[in-house]
Amino acid sequence: MAKTAAKQIKVKLTGSLIGASPAQRKIVQSLGLKKGNQVVEHYETPIIMGMIKKVPHLVTVVE
Repeated sequence: MAKTAAKQIKVKLTGSLIGASPAQRKIVQSLGLKKGNQVVEHYETPIIMGMIKKVPHLVTVVE
């Protein structure tokens, strides 16, 4: 799938990383999120959507 054909989604860090497992922290970091309420844009790919599904209590998809 070409990146131009995929739509972009905005991912926002809404939960606190205090008390999160090290694996969850790595997933949030690999999404590019560092601070609370930070928003980053990603292409909607199966990899990114799988990462979001691993930490739904920490992130929100903003459309």
